[in-house]
Amino acid sequence: MKRILLMVFRNIIFVPYMWCKLCYYASHVEKYSEQKRYDMLRYIVFRANKGGNVHIDVYGKENIPKENGFIFYPNHQGMYDVLAIVEGCTVPFSVVAKKEVENVQFLKQVFACMKAYLIDRNDVRQSMRVIASVSKEVEMGRNYLIFAEGTRSKLGNKLLDFKGGSFKAATKAKCPIVPVALVNSFKPFDTNSIKIVNVEVHFLKPMLYEEYKDMKTTEIANEVRKRIAEVVERKE
Repeated sequence: MKRILLMVFRNIIFVPYMWCKLCYYASHVEKYSEQKRYDMLRYIVFRANKGGNVHIDVYGKENIPKENGFIFYPNHQGMYDVLAIVEGCTVPFSVVAKKEVENVQFLKQVFACMKAYLIDRNDVRQSMRVIASVSKEVEMGRNYLIFAEGTRSKLGNKLLDFKGGSFKAATKAKCPIVPVALVNSFKPFDTNSIKIVNVEVHFLKPMLYEEYKDMKTTEIANEVRKRIAEVVERKE
């Protein structure tokens, strides 16, 4: 909370205008291209990070596929994760998030601008519909981010198990899977500090469909987790 207040205070002249702009874009998503909406979000995130003493170190940008139609699979450390990846990635992507965040101000507007899907983990049918919709959109060239842990680890730089079901959208779309290793992404919003913090975003080598087509989704989940863990644990 302290860091959020610092972000607002240091951008106090900028906040009212950009908040109104964010809300307008969120309510009129069809008026603007995905790239325009995404560029607006990246600018807001950049200003917030600068004001909030958050520095993003990005590694492996060359691993982001040149052609659209891929899915990011990062570890899930905290509420800040998506914002870290937004600053680190110039290519627009959307998100599959849990339904519980639909009323969290700012995130609500951000996800609306991204035309994100909110998944109800207690409703299997709704979850399957979301998976089917995401896979179709990825086939058509949209990019997505899915948290395979399903929830924040709340263990700092420790990973939870990755759920095989999270990879069904990728297997249906036969798209590249891009593991993303986040380091210290829990610190900006989940610690009560305003000290300068360095968050690392590592885009790892994609797994192409030819590599995982004969694997079960649980095997894919374990492999992606292993690759991310290798990076995160080196930073411990």
